[in-house]
Amino acid sequence: MPRKITITAKYFRQYREKLGFVNQGAVKNFFGAKDIIPSVDFHYVKLLNKRLCDIVERVNSVVADDIKIDSFSAFKKEHIDRPFKIMKQGGILPILNNLGRRPEQVYFSWMRGYVISNYFLKALSLVFGVNTAKIDLIGDDDLKNVETFKKTPKADLEIRLDKKERIRVEMQSGFTGTNDIKQHKVLEAKRVFRDERIHSLAIHFDLYNGQVAFVKLDEIEDDSVDWITRQQMEGQTVFNIDQNCFVWKITERPLKYKEINFD
Repeated sequence: MPRKITITAKYFRQYREKLGFVNQGAVKNFFGAKDIIPSVDFHYVKLLNKRLCDIVERVNSVVADDIKIDSFSAFKKEHIDRPFKIMKQGGILPILNNLGRRPEQVYFSWMRGYVISNYFLKALSLVFGVNTAKIDLIGDDDLKNVETFKKTPKADLEIRLDKKERIRVEMQSGFTGTNDIKQHKVLEAKRVFRDERIHSLAIHFDLYNGQVAFVKLDEIEDDSVDWITRQQMEGQTVFNIDQNCFVWKITERPLKYKEINFD
């Protein structure tokens, strides 16, 4: 009669210990080579930084004179060179990862949004009629911390419209013609309004088509037909921005916030 073999969890642990591992995570990392951190191709990053500069220069060449940056070299130094230097010296570039993408690509994707958001701060000052110095950065950005690159639902900016009213602003950039808002951004906006009575506004820059949308995040209905599932985004539920929300042509002077019809 064949001998019955009982394989237990104790055996599993002993087996892994014989292999030289004291925890399950280390075993998974070993077999998947997750513990091997690829070296960053800094020549590739140099080309990506050059592309960031090219993007800013092209956009700057077509926008209205009111929102053009005064000095491209100063903008590049402050919003491209300085962040890159901080991240490189902090040693976080090699450990950037997102669904298996190369760290250089994760860096570029994040920096592209960061650069565009800073580029359009001047436009925001015109939209809301405030000085750029009064636009408070409240995002979770910390260039020395890899957690910066793990998206959080917190809005990027807070603007004081008058002595009593404040508004949270989520700045987004689109580069492919697909214009969505992630569900957790909407949920966070509704929480903020419920708890603090502060409205949240998404300003979405569709650079692919040269248009800008304004969406009141906390007023998006739960049963809106614009909620869809994006298979190319790992099946995430997103709010697809309706074309009617795009009310500003990037090549023209931005609208005043008070002039925008949200109906």
